Amino acid sequence: MLQFLENNVLTVSITFISGYMLFWSYFGNRLRGIKEVDTHAAMNLINRQNAVVLDVREQTEYDAGHIINSRLISARALKERIGELEKFRERPIVVVCRSGARATAATALLNREGFAQAHLLVGGVTAWQKASLPLER
Repeated sequence: MLQFLENNVLTVSITFISGYMLFWSYFGNRLRGIKEVDTHAAMNLINRQNAVVLDVREQTEYDAGHIINSRLISARALKERIGELEKFRERPIVVVCRSGARATAATALLNREGFAQAHLLVGGVTAWQKASLPLER
């Protein structure tokens, strides 16, 4: 067994790293306490619990198409403008960007700041469009 590992260090390393990446992509947000929702669950939060949709993309992306009634605060401005969300602290917040990367960081920031009902829309606006849900321009 040891001889095999020595002869195949690169293969074993790649296998280990790939496995870690798969594990982290599936469990990483859960381990960090980020609540994920798909488009169906997001629609339920919006329609049944009056969730706020926070779009953390840039203005030009938002103007090209956004979820109806969403609020725009870019990811890079969120830390300075988080006070604007204070009145929504007790409501669910669905955080969205194009595909999920910026929204993941924004959701983590909201969690750290005590917004216990912040949810990440998995797949972002791209998933929203694929689900044939409406966008406002």
